Amino acid sequence: MKITDILSQGKPTLSFEVFPPKTEDKYDSVEKAAAEIAKLKPAFMSVTYGAGGGTSKYTVDIASALHHEYHVTALAHLTCVSSTKEKVHQVLGELKEAGIENVLALRGDIPADAPDKREYNYASELIREIKETGDFCIGAACYPEGHVESANKTIDMDYLKQKVEAGCDFVTTQMFFDNNILYNYLYRIREKGITVPVVAGIMPVTNVRQIIRSCQLSGTYLPTRFKAIVDRFGEDPAAMKQAGIAYATEQIIDLIANGVNAIHVYSMNKPDVALKIKENLSQIL
Repeated sequence: MKITDILSQGKPTLSFEVFPPKTEDKYDSVEKAAAEIAKLKPAFMSVTYGAGGGTSKYTVDIASALHHEYHVTALAHLTCVSSTKEKVHQVLGELKEAGIENVLALRGDIPADAPDKREYNYASELIREIKETGDFCIGAACYPEGHVESANKTIDMDYLKQKVEAGCDFVTTQMFFDNNILYNYLYRIREKGITVPVVAGIMPVTNVRQIIRSCQLSGTYLPTRFKAIVDRFGEDPAAMKQAGIAYATEQIIDLIANGVNAIHVYSMNKPDVALKIKENLSQIL
């Protein structure tokens, strides 16, 4: 099923992200985690893609297992900046063969040793190519606080418009911890004529050091209320997990109450976190 068909039903949807292993010896544990999350019957599940396509085989394999064995709609990530056109088309062919209809097209992080001349420079180039390749439903990333590399939010929004004009069907946000940032962003992109569905990306914080580093790299704003939770519970893993799940749940409830129906949870391959979020929203969903 195509993600746009799922999102067009007009009711709240909950989906989860998993990421494939970097090495083969970790594959079984990741597949098991993905299977456990799939049992929760999410609206769909996304599977990330390693830099340079290093995990492309695992991405396709896990997406295929979700689709065929667990009957969950799969969204396969595909990055391009450190890849070749040949590799991209190879992966698209594998996805098509596996019956995967949904692709999240991303530029990806530029490696420090990247050559000056690359076959891809922007996600919009990849989106255009996927659109020409086959009948995929194409997603893209968006940044409510502006991409860390963009000079300002207006320029960042111009890039988003290019993605939509290239053929992007929906967008998923980078994580955010203040819902007002998203509400403001939605108003601004609609003013700019961007009308594709927006899926809100939510990160339940269970590992403080990891999230602080991630926020520093991405420029994500941490509200005072969230910082207080980290200060109080950050050194107690069990308490932080409970508080992080509660904070994410409150964010999701507020989003749905304000008409943002599509929620995508960055579950970090943790079935217990995904389960708790689903349980907390059982009547709301």
